[in-house]
Amino acid sequence: MVEKLKQHWKVNGINLTLILATFAGGGSLCGLAARKLLLLTNVDKGFIWMLLYVLAASILWPFAVLLVSIPLGQFAFFKQYLLKIRKRMSANKQTIPSVAIFASGAGSNAEKIIQQMNIAAQAGTKNFTINLIVCNRPTAGVIAIAAKYQIDTLIIEKEQFLNGDGYVSELTARGIQFIVLAGFLWKIPITLIKAYPNKIINIHPALLPKYGGKGMYGDNVHQAVIAAGEKESGITIHYVDEFYDHGNIIFQAKCTVEQDDTAATLAKKIHQLEHQYYPEVIENLLQMQNSR
Repeated sequence: MVEKLKQHWKVNGINLTLILATFAGGGSLCGLAARKLLLLTNVDKGFIWMLLYVLAASILWPFAVLLVSIPLGQFAFFKQYLLKIRKRMSANKQTIPSVAIFASGAGSNAEKIIQQMNIAAQAGTKNFTINLIVCNRPTAGVIAIAAKYQIDTLIIEKEQFLNGDGYVSELTARGIQFIVLAGFLWKIPITLIKAYPNKIINIHPALLPKYGGKGMYGDNVHQAVIAAGEKESGITIHYVDEFYDHGNIIFQAKCTVEQDDTAATLAKKIHQLEHQYYPEVIENLLQMQNSR
């Protein structure tokens, strides 16, 4: 237990002892102060008195531990500690956006995004939650990833998606507020775009506006880049509108195209960029939207 606390708070044994002493002293001080305050009232000891005592002690506790921390040399630690508590309480009051990931294939990008969310959750800085994986192929690898992380899946049918309501009713019923495309190969219908304006983003395996449009996905993109003799390629994260690979650009990252690169070797470089940047950009984007 002691070792875990030392690692969690990143302190040595002496500082840990002083921190625990501050907790104990602060608790005693706030309890004493709460009793003194209640003696100034005419409330008889009983349920109401106990309720007021707990309320007063809770309010006084932060001030008590800060006061005790000064002579024990732990003021900086407890200042940061209380700020973290306040931040977490404020975050809990905010609505964490509910995200759906649309994917058609193996789901490597989807898994990286899920892992990023889990890391943020453990650190107490989660800015979104993934509540749904949407897929157009029942046998796609992303279905297994959804099961691995216990995330609901929705298998969609082409006619309803493209010519029906775009599954808007299903998504809104599930509380989805933001959509991330991660290797999703169908064009997003205008019905869905209107239902989620500036709330759908995509990652493209090239530096848009070059090498975008219908049919420009997977090895088709990389072969086109190599055939054109480009010295650089990369990724583009952008908002989705009614045209293929056309929405406003959010972020781009580059890699070098070597003379001996093939579609397969270039794809490997692009995947590294996708896995590195897509989860981070989503996290930052939703953090900004959540703070508005």
